[in-house]
Amino acid sequence: MARRNRRAAGGGPRPLFGGALTHEERGGRRYAVRAVAGSAATKSYRCPGCNQEIRPGTAHVVAWPVDGPDGGGDERRHWHSGCWRR
Repeated sequence: MARRNRRAAGGGPRPLFGGALTHEERGGRRYAVRAVAGSAATKSYRCPGCNQEIRPGTAHVVAWPVDGPDGGGDERRHWHSGCWRR
């Protein structure tokens, strides 16, 4: 028998990276923000807040503006959690 595709409780899709999607306003722009667990962080990124590397295995935040023409997907950036909060 074939397996069924399962949905998260509530019927909606499961959040990516295990973190809940929130929205915040910064500098007059609205951002979608998602926390990335260390276990889900498999690549290196450069934090725009401090210009330091976010190494694989490090919990961090992904943020992108939602008011852009394409929903801000091209402007998605990975931040150290502390750098994003500052």
